[in-house]
Amino acid sequence: MSYPATIEPIKQYLLQNGVSESPEAAVILGSGLGGFSSSIKNYTAIPYNSIPGFPETSVQGHSGELIFGEVADKPILAFSGRFHHYEGHPFERTVLPVHLAKAFDVEKLIISNAAGAINTRFKVGDLMVIDDVFRPFYSVASTSSPRFKYNLYKIADDVRKIGASIGLDLQRGTYLFANGPNYETKAEIRAFRVLGADVVGMSTAPELIEASRLNLKAAAISMVTNMAAGVVKGKLDHSEVKIAAETRKEDFARLVTELVKKL
Repeated sequence: MSYPATIEPIKQYLLQNGVSESPEAAVILGSGLGGFSSSIKNYTAIPYNSIPGFPETSVQGHSGELIFGEVADKPILAFSGRFHHYEGHPFERTVLPVHLAKAFDVEKLIISNAAGAINTRFKVGDLMVIDDVFRPFYSVASTSSPRFKYNLYKIADDVRKIGASIGLDLQRGTYLFANGPNYETKAEIRAFRVLGADVVGMSTAPELIEASRLNLKAAAISMVTNMAAGVVKGKLDHSEVKIAAETRKEDFARLVTELVKKL
């Protein structure tokens, strides 16, 4: 099993525009986390809308650029912005960065997202490595990769050890995938907590599933940018995402750099 044939022309276009033939890693940057691009040396950014076959992203906090350059002297690809199912993209399109990572035969894929905390022991600004996913709204019939067999638990162990080596204490837990774009209700969050979810977000699970299908080594990091509905008083606002991400941007950049080097 492999990626769609439509990926090959995109790969050839990127090669013609200077992308390395053998990147060490690919990084998918979630909402508010595009600042990681400042950690990439000798980089070039290509807007999504200039890449043939690429859709555009419309979500606040997603710049919509494919960036290639070097991290820790290793060539990488970084996707600053993603395509969400709630924007009208089919699941097969939301995993386009995963397909490109496979086409370039990267050794590791690092996925990040902004998430709301369901676990009341978490706080805004926490970094959580995903060791399991919960998909109550994910339609298997909508994707080409129904089997989720990747050993996230082992990867989570490795990521936490790497984090500890640079003085970062990472949370770990279960990521619940929600369709969005609306935030969940208080009743839903209470139910999700009982079912064992730690954070909730609107991406990442399809990407992890597709990486599993393609036997692509993948790790996923959630940044807690807000407490989920009902956990604290007040109305949820997407502007919180950028503010929270700003407080941990240096730690996030250090962690991803170490993962590129050591994972």
